[in-house]
Amino acid sequence: MVEVTFIEADGARRVIAATVGEPLMYPARNAGVKGIIAECGGSAMCATCHCYVISAPEGALAAPKPDEADTIEFNAHQPQDNSRLTCQIIVTPALEGAVFQVATGR
Repeated sequence: MVEVTFIEADGARRVIAATVGEPLMYPARNAGVKGIIAECGGSAMCATCHCYVISAPEGALAAPKPDEADTIEFNAHQPQDNSRLTCQIIVTPALEGAVFQVATGR
C-alpha cells in the first residue's frame, strides 16, 4: 500500500492508503475524502475528482494526457498548473508521501 495525503476544503488532512496499480480516485472516494465525487466513474469527463498536486516525489507523476488536460481546461473549477484528475493518476510506489489539495466548487 502507498500512503498519500488529501487536504480537504476545510483544511482537514486525510492520509489514505492506496493500492499500487489503481487510479487514485478510488481509494480517495472509498475513504470518504470530501470533494472527490467521481460522477463519471473515472472516464476523465467530469472533473469531479479534480485536485491540486501540492507535493509529490520527483518523477512520481506522469504528465497529464490530452484528454485529462482538456477536461481540466473545460470542466474543472479554477484550474491551475498543478491541477490533476485523481481518476487519471495511477498509484505507484513512487507516489508515497504525495500531498493533494481537493479542488472545491464547480
